[in-house]
Amino acid sequence: MQSRIKPMVVCISGLDPTGGAGIQADIETLAAMDCFALPIISSLTVQTTSNVLETHPVDPHVLRRQFDALIESGLEISAIKLGLIDSAQTLLGIAEILKQHSQIPVIADPVLKAGGGYEFVNQQMIDDYIQHILPRCLVLTPNIQELKRLRPLASTEDAALDELCRLGCKYVLLTGTHRHSEDVSNRLFSSNNPKLDKSWSWPRLAYEYHGSGCTLASALVAGVAQGLDVESAAFKAQQFTWDALNRAIPRRLGQSLPDRRHSQAISQPPQASPLLEYSLEKSGS
Repeated sequence: MQSRIKPMVVCISGLDPTGGAGIQADIETLAAMDCFALPIISSLTVQTTSNVLETHPVDPHVLRRQFDALIESGLEISAIKLGLIDSAQTLLGIAEILKQHSQIPVIADPVLKAGGGYEFVNQQMIDDYIQHILPRCLVLTPNIQELKRLRPLASTEDAALDELCRLGCKYVLLTGTHRHSEDVSNRLFSSNNPKLDKSWSWPRLAYEYHGSGCTLASALVAGVAQGLDVESAAFKAQQFTWDALNRAIPRRLGQSLPDRRHSQAISQPPQASPLLEYSLEKSGS
């Protein structure tokens, strides 16, 4: 009996030895959401569940050859998900790939800094990201701290979101875990389609989680690859991520690891498990 062909998604992300973030988060999320992951590693990292210790970017020529090999194999790529990009050469190499395959939708998670403080990029790389990656993105998924670093001179959050869209990004899904609020509000914004401004609130959980931002972006790209419109894909991604975090087993040391394997796109968030925290911080790759 012939198997049904699942949507195929190229994931360009870092390798996290804890298994909580990066390429592992992408693969697990896509598998749980009935997609097939085509993984390309952008960087080898040394990290705990709390912080990154060092990174080793993969040769961008190797990365490019891997992507070309997927095309040469005749694989039908439905979408591309970008995670950690920690070298200028890698960034420019990825930008060239996106330019040559502009028909493939791109979801980008702008991993700029680890939750423990490790800096992945300098200001020049942020400028290059805005110039070369942002215009190729269907959706960008920053948290509020990353939004401020991407548009530091914007007078308001609304102005920053509008600037990102005017610079070429079609949609921005802004995560609200860094706000001091009882619930977590995530906001989908677009000044292009026509102007869209939609927010969702989720019960805040009590712990911090390693790889939650990766999970959200991967769940979002899964929905896009399956043909959902961006608003529906964003909602489904939040459902999946909340459930994965709510199922996570708390750890005595470091951040908890989301349970993506048993997560699902729930119809509505159930009561939160005691002492858990919904945190979409970028604490990994």
